Amino acid sequence: MNNLMRTALVFCLLLGAVAVHSESKPVGYSAAALYNLANSYARADKPGMAILNYERASLLSPDDPDVQANLRLVRASAHLPAETPDGFDRIARIATTFWVSWLGVFGLTLVGGSLIVAQLSSRHRLVRGVALLLGVSMIGLTLGSALALWPRLHQGVVIAAATPVRVSPVPMGDPLFSLPEGEKVKITAEHDGFALIETRAGRAGWISDSKFAPIVPR
Repeated sequence: MNNLMRTALVFCLLLGAVAVHSESKPVGYSAAALYNLANSYARADKPGMAILNYERASLLSPDDPDVQANLRLVRASAHLPAETPDGFDRIARIATTFWVSWLGVFGLTLVGGSLIVAQLSSRHRLVRGVALLLGVSMIGLTLGSALALWPRLHQGVVIAAATPVRVSPVPMGDPLFSLPEGEKVKITAEHDGFALIETRAGRAGWISDSKFAPIVPR
């Protein structure tokens, strides 16, 4: 077995190990636990923390109707505009499902296996070609799903009422406007305890890290 074959085999084994590791979650961090935590915050009249945890639960269980229903209810109670999922949101939900991650693993395994078999024998070229094409297609689908999920990794929820958005990342900066508790924002940069955010309406400014939390925990 030459170096190319060994490298391909080791790469496939490592990828499988990474996928198995990614399946495990911290104790207490599950869709059900986050859903119950969000319900507790909603009953305590803390819409920001409730929405944050519903959003996190939605990432782990994108098709749970109870999570989506309660999320809409809390947003409406906080007088926040209803969100209309677009095509990217629907793709991002698919991207969070467990089978998409494993699809990429299987794809890389097929590609690696095809390369190894090609080194060992010149027979069954058609079978190798089909396996290679199928593997590349699986990898492409997984990469496309990852790209669709990327914006969700840079979103946060305002967790304090009437959060001031400042012109610069300093506590004394002049406030441009304020954001209501529970508003979802896009995080574009961070600096010294502040984050540069952008709203759905396109307004931008700096808010304190203590006033919001990223949907994907860091």
